[in-house]
Amino acid sequence: MKRISAFFISAVLVFSMTFSSVSADDKPVVSAESAVVIDAMTGRVVYAKNENEKRPMASTTKIMTTLLCLESGNLDERFTVDSEAIKVEGSSMGLCEGDIVTKRILCYGMLLPSGNDAANATAVKLAGDVSSFSEMMNSRAEEIGMENTHFITPSGLHDEAHYSTAYDMAILTREALENPDFSAICSESEITTEYGNPPYRRTLYNTNKLLSLYDGCKGVKTGFTDEAGRCLVSVCEKDGVKLIAVTLSAPDDWNDHKKLFDYGFSKVKSYATDKKPFEKKISVVGGEKDFVSLSSENGGNLSLFDGEYKKIKKVVKTPAFLYAPIFEGEKIGEIDYYIGDELIFTEDLYADESVYVNIRN
Repeated sequence: MKRISAFFISAVLVFSMTFSSVSADDKPVVSAESAVVIDAMTGRVVYAKNENEKRPMASTTKIMTTLLCLESGNLDERFTVDSEAIKVEGSSMGLCEGDIVTKRILCYGMLLPSGNDAANATAVKLAGDVSSFSEMMNSRAEEIGMENTHFITPSGLHDEAHYSTAYDMAILTREALENPDFSAICSESEITTEYGNPPYRRTLYNTNKLLSLYDGCKGVKTGFTDEAGRCLVSVCEKDGVKLIAVTLSAPDDWNDHKKLFDYGFSKVKSYATDKKPFEKKISVVGGEKDFVSLSSENGGNLSLFDGEYKKIKKVVKTPAFLYAPIFEGEKIGEIDYYIGDELIFTEDLYADESVYVNIRN
């Protein structure tokens, strides 16, 4: 909750150095018709090939369907799946008429075995029918900034009006990974859970082989139709850097992603923007304490291309003072990071502790 006056700039640190641009000479050759790698922290593009070309994206669609499901809440409430929704061709988590599930189980069913039945059941549960759910998908896509995407089906089964781009799928995945439930589910190689009528234990297996093929891979989603070809969205974290890779229509997608991550991690590194941990205190008016300390989620670390570190301009923005009460974890300010005039990342600052009103005054 904000109770404060406008932000003011409390600190500016400026460094300068000749900028070293990313060389195009050593870019990997991949089988994909479209591909992109972005830095998950800043959203900046590390590698691109036809990244804005509209293409079918098959079951990587389920990234959006799962995100909407997780954002809808009540994930562990049990309900009976719609008997018509689960009558769909293609990959399946094995839902039958009358099966009792939860939204969380449907999310496992979408992200691991890529169940089209799970996607349709989710759509009907959330929106009443598939058509209404597609409107939800497109509305959320607009919020994310997916400018070249249009959703028709919750599963990714082919439709001429159902398409996206490698770049749009990357920024969707970046958004989805901010959801801790999504991150946890898509990183599982297998999960044992219970559903059915009555529910019984069964194991779902992840179709994403990259989880075991590349060290540090933590998801996200495979896809295939005859029209789309092989599609793959993956995320990998190494030495403080998290990269998202997307390939569409990629006959050799596993090797494509290995090459893309090898390239990406050679270009992007994590840097500490301070020689010592970030420290900032703000005066509190009317509180049991006179000050509250602030901290940032990333601890002052930032993903940068080689040669950028000494060109960083860091602007810390906080209010002049605060009124009690202040609650632990409350957003108080932010740090903006610039390279030249380009804002590359904004990091939120939070209160380290609660400061309650001093009732003795």
